[in-house]
Amino acid sequence: MNPQPSIFGDRNSIRNRREFLAEVGRGMLVATVGSAMASELGLVTGFAEESPGALDFGSIEPLVRFMQETPPDKLLPELGDKLRAGTELRRLVTAAALANARTFGGEDYVGFHTMMALAPALHMSAELPIELQPLPVFKVLYRNTRRIQEKGGRKEEVLHRVEPANQDAPQTGGERLLEAVRRKDVDAAERIFAAAAQNSPEVALNELLYAVEDHTEVHRVVMPYRAWDLLDLIGKEQAHTLLRQSVRYCVQAEKSPGNSRQGEPRTVLPRMLEEHKLLERQPGTRMAEDSWVSQLNDTLFRASPEEAAAAAAAALAEGFSPGDVGEAISLAANQLVLRDRGRPPGEESLGKPPGSVHGDSIGVHASDSACAWRNLARVSNTRNTFACLILGAYQVAFDRVNRGGDFLRWDPLPLPYHIAQIKATDADGLLREADDAIRQNLQAHAAAIIHRYGTGGYPARPAFDLLLRYAVSEDGALHAEKYYRTVVEEFSATRPALRWHHLVALARVTASEYGRPAPGMAEARDVLKV
Repeated sequence: MNPQPSIFGDRNSIRNRREFLAEVGRGMLVATVGSAMASELGLVTGFAEESPGALDFGSIEPLVRFMQETPPDKLLPELGDKLRAGTELRRLVTAAALANARTFGGEDYVGFHTMMALAPALHMSAELPIELQPLPVFKVLYRNTRRIQEKGGRKEEVLHRVEPANQDAPQTGGERLLEAVRRKDVDAAERIFAAAAQNSPEVALNELLYAVEDHTEVHRVVMPYRAWDLLDLIGKEQAHTLLRQSVRYCVQAEKSPGNSRQGEPRTVLPRMLEEHKLLERQPGTRMAEDSWVSQLNDTLFRASPEEAAAAAAAALAEGFSPGDVGEAISLAANQLVLRDRGRPPGEESLGKPPGSVHGDSIGVHASDSACAWRNLARVSNTRNTFACLILGAYQVAFDRVNRGGDFLRWDPLPLPYHIAQIKATDADGLLREADDAIRQNLQAHAAAIIHRYGTGGYPARPAFDLLLRYAVSEDGALHAEKYYRTVVEEFSATRPALRWHHLVALARVTASEYGRPAPGMAEARDVLKV
């Protein structure tokens, strides 16, 4: 992830160095005089009394505390002041991620959704004009601090220091971690994972994946991927802090009454690895034709979960590249967005009316999961590369049959009727018509117009710019940033003949979520004067 250009001119590098040195100085002085005296001296605001096991983040600690302790109604103006003083967006996101991890530890629904939105928000900022770049970040920082305050701030922190376990054991760290998670022993799991993290971030991730792969559930897989995505920003020295949230989430999930409903992966995965002799292989490099990817996509979409897992395992055993198998998985998940009939009346909730497909819809969750499995396969070792793709295939089929709806009978958007209603023929006219459809919440029409735009051979960037505007401005029921980033990643990793399905799905979801502005967005625009 590259540093973001600043919106406040050439003197920012000087100001940023000054602020960084000031933070270092404050951190050193706090360590010398203690937090109580530091608070009296005004070095930091509202320091909570430290417990012996409290985490401390060194030079950035004052900024982390700022994210935890600032009242939400004062946060955005003070963030604006920090930007004008030269603090980079990257540094603000770093502090927010550490504040989030320390406060929630992966155990609060809004909290971990907010953590998963941080890296996508920063990626989104890089796609915007310079003067608008802070908006998606401010949106998520506001959500982050507000939720931290709602949960009690520093007084209710979940993550504390942990002593690593003894690593002298016959089992691998991943196997020991998995056993501790299954026993619901969070303290043992934390200590085992802390020992793994002493080796390297890569070792820590690969051993964590043993526990992640024990079930297929959206948050279980997306959380470690989005935490890993933050490491380029925060630094790999914080890998333990970010990834241990997933350890705690896995233990909490094991305690859930509904956990047994998804117990099949723990038997399917080892059987697939053994039957297809994948533990004896290296990932293949055989490149698939477009028709092969389309066929595997259709097979995964129509199969039972175990059949889908077997199809992915067979393809990997035949030497097809993990990237091509991942394409088929993500396209199968995309079908769940395009075919969904929307939220039924009995499941409506605030911000999610009947017919809506944004937020935690079947398709959005499936697409975010597929993207996470695909990317974890890309950065993990051989065993986990195969495991992630087998489980990604299993999960997309499981989502189709388990969450309700007759997807095999429903036709994917766009329908011929909606395509026939399109009036514009040029690129600018199509985008104006798509914008109008979004503002009227016409999901099918928005999808049809972007479909027509893509088949017309027009460049993708203007279409992304249109949809990005609403991914920033709208609430999206905690999923706007994450799903937008999912589509960006999947579009770029999918072959040209098939990639526009992802952008068509984003158009539909954007039209669904429009009309519910994100909390704090109006205030952020006022602070930034944009």
